[in-house]
Amino acid sequence: MNYIANSYSMRTTKVLLFFIIAFVFTACSKKDETPENIQVQNFVWKGLNAYYLWQGNISDLSDRRFSSEQQLYNYLNGYSDPKNLFESLLYQRGTVDKWSWIVDDYIALEQALQGTSQTTGMEFGIAPYRSQPNNVYGYVRYVVPGTDAATKGVTRGMLFTEVNGTQLTRQNYRNLLFSDATSYTIGLADYNTGNPVRNANSLSLNKGNTTENPVHVAKTLDVSGRKIGYLMYNGFTSNFDAQLNTAFGQFKADNVTDLIVDLRYNGGGAVSTATRLGSMITGQFNGEIFAQQMWNSKIMSATTTESLVNRFVNTLSNGTAINSLNLTRVYFITTGDSASASELVMNSLAPYITVRSVGNRTHGKYAGSITMYDSPTFTSKSGINPNHNWAMQPIVLEIVNKEGKNDKDGIDPTVDLDEDFGNLGVLGDPNEPLLKRTIELITTGRKSNRPRSAFSVHPISNSKANSPTFNNMYVDTE
Repeated sequence: MNYIANSYSMRTTKVLLFFIIAFVFTACSKKDETPENIQVQNFVWKGLNAYYLWQGNISDLSDRRFSSEQQLYNYLNGYSDPKNLFESLLYQRGTVDKWSWIVDDYIALEQALQGTSQTTGMEFGIAPYRSQPNNVYGYVRYVVPGTDAATKGVTRGMLFTEVNGTQLTRQNYRNLLFSDATSYTIGLADYNTGNPVRNANSLSLNKGNTTENPVHVAKTLDVSGRKIGYLMYNGFTSNFDAQLNTAFGQFKADNVTDLIVDLRYNGGGAVSTATRLGSMITGQFNGEIFAQQMWNSKIMSATTTESLVNRFVNTLSNGTAINSLNLTRVYFITTGDSASASELVMNSLAPYITVRSVGNRTHGKYAGSITMYDSPTFTSKSGINPNHNWAMQPIVLEIVNKEGKNDKDGIDPTVDLDEDFGNLGVLGDPNEPLLKRTIELITTGRKSNRPRSAFSVHPISNSKANSPTFNNMYVDTE
């Protein structure tokens, strides 16, 4: 896995973090092995004690909470379920820490972080009926190529109101759409001004193991002789950095003068990829500060400032030169589902170039996580405990731009415009409503908002919301 700082800084940070852990537990007895029934709980407590961003705010995570290993074991015996222990140690769960999570299968977690999941390939949003808000419907946002949904002819803009013959509601949509079942049947519907009416068509969809290329659309638009690059980018997935770079290579060859990056469904991902995307958009700031990380006080006091700074780069992790456009302005398309690494790119570019956007306010995710294993350093699988597969993805850092700023409440758009679920348009088509309005912003500079539709509603969920990596921003430590 790749890391957001240079390799020297990464090695330095890993050594320092190891010494932090060693220092914290110097006084604890090592003569007895951790009891088998609390091995996972022991991993949870010690990992959060060492790395959790808000460790200093949780009394049960204090370095002075236990004077011996046995006292810690007695405490951990009170939690038969590691998830309950994990949740009990989080800071203001749901209001401050809304993003930490734990899983019992780190292999599945690693796959999810690289864009692999069990899916039909139909990516959708969930919205309430205009007149019956307890009833909800699904609208297709896009379809992943090569999946069952693509084979069955599912297209953007399709609506469905039933799954396996049952009307979708706020209470049942999760069980109907996000169960362990390997297939389901959707009942299609017509929009009917926001109160969809079931039609006679149904589709049976099967889930399969799929790795999604986040570069969904990359094309150059010729608008009255003006070359405008359009990138529909759906996840900061580091193993597709080469494909992202190829897209920018084509933009460069096409001599684009303006760029639109469509992040409307992009919940985030790897900070390393966010740094590279920012470097592709620009190029003239190589080596300057892109972002800065703030960890808990123990790590900050033991780590050099430079090792926690992310700088603009000019190569991929394998040494391939980055295709940079050297732009002085960039345009984004955003919604409330644009989160974490998406916001990081916008926030980090703002001190350097003009950043404008069309759509809705972004999610407001300003913190990052790491994958933690039950191993001596917690950040590497080297020496991992073979007795279980549990892993954690706790929040360990807040991230800010060159000026020390982030947007905890989300980034407001230059032009506020909702998606119209009855007229979603075709992604990449200049007449697709959000893209059309962004092109207008580029060509005319007009920032005024159009009247909001009387039928406008906001989605309440989407197909990626059930994934453990939903709205995640992470740094890699291996």
